[in-house]
Amino acid sequence: MNINRRDLLAGIGGMAASAAFNSLGAQLRPPSADATMPVGLPEFPRKDDFTIDEGYTYINAAYTHPIPKVSLEAARRAAEARGALHAPAATGRGPSGRGSAGQNNNPKALFAELISAKPTEIAYVPSTSFGENLVVQSLGLHKRYEGNVVSDGLHFEGSLMHLLELQKRGLDVRIVKPTRDARIDMKDLEKVVDKNTRLIEISSAAMYNGFEHDLKAVSDLAHAHGALVYADIIHSAGTGPFDITASGVDFAACSTFKWLMGDFGIGFLYARESALDKIERPLIGYMEGGVEAFYPPNLPDAEYSPITYTLNKSTPGMFEPGTFGGSAVAAALLATSLNYVKSLGVESIQAHRQPMLKKLRQEVPRFGFALVTPPESKGGNITFAKKDVSASDIPKKLAAAKVNVRFSRHWMRLSPSVYNDMKDIDRFLEAMS
Repeated sequence: MNINRRDLLAGIGGMAASAAFNSLGAQLRPPSADATMPVGLPEFPRKDDFTIDEGYTYINAAYTHPIPKVSLEAARRAAEARGALHAPAATGRGPSGRGSAGQNNNPKALFAELISAKPTEIAYVPSTSFGENLVVQSLGLHKRYEGNVVSDGLHFEGSLMHLLELQKRGLDVRIVKPTRDARIDMKDLEKVVDKNTRLIEISSAAMYNGFEHDLKAVSDLAHAHGALVYADIIHSAGTGPFDITASGVDFAACSTFKWLMGDFGIGFLYARESALDKIERPLIGYMEGGVEAFYPPNLPDAEYSPITYTLNKSTPGMFEPGTFGGSAVAAALLATSLNYVKSLGVESIQAHRQPMLKKLRQEVPRFGFALVTPPESKGGNITFAKKDVSASDIPKKLAAAKVNVRFSRHWMRLSPSVYNDMKDIDRFLEAMS
């Protein structure tokens, strides 16, 4: 059996993830159940699924989400598999990435399912910013400055920095200012989009305060003017139901170390199938094509040709020039984390979070903070503004109480996850007092 590098990576990651997922199934399902997936609604909070120091309260998942224990086990097994040589079994798991119970352990396929995309529309990237840079390059915006790009002041700060640097080189960049209540008014967006707009670049849910764009309305606006849409979805994927296909967005990217419970150095880039004909190939490498001949080719009699190859017209074929930096270990970890999220159910995760967010909405303003997260937001972030809060005694109070939330100069953000409960919220409020 011939196995190429793509198959080898999938096989190693799949085997390690499958073994670890057997442990995950045992944690989630009742003892009498044989199925891998949990029966009925999972119980929350999932504190025992993570390694949390005694007395430590972490309400900062949107900054960096801890990795489930079962995913760490998958990574350990994958590392051992990479360091050992074993003869392939005659039967059993192959490079398909399927476990013994039919469990899918292909991270790209799992992510595609999570956001309602096709697996062929998903490529690996090292980070969200890397994916955003690739999209800009594929449109030639980094070297040709015709037309304009539209963004907004709630977009990810690293992406805004990227666009502003291109603006210095001559690109027309139009950034819509947030309203006083920290939203982006669709009418303001409409005012700056015109027939010369090449790209609308936004965050589906704002890192700052969780403001959520109407992605379908943004996509319809862009497409009506012949433009494309890129969305940073790092604060949408995994926080609740999310359908990238229905949104109409052309490109999206996210790292996996937040709500997908993966690690640094591995993320996903989505490119809608119909958008691939409208871009240039930004990178070229072995993994993007099918190489049909190897050195030294066609010798001794045939005419010399270094190689024969065809380039693959899919999202991985456009954006993955070589083996991704995440490695088989990261793939095994991520596949198990995505299966963990899938087993809990994004609807259940979202529902578990709501009572905690409600109490924070009610209680935190009494400490002199202004709520800046829209009340209709269903994401994982809730943000409160207060001038110079980072220089106040509040961060010191919380640190002394072993409570971790996100502070910036003029705001504080909390982001509870599956391991949090109302006791954690009460502990935070007590530390604030």
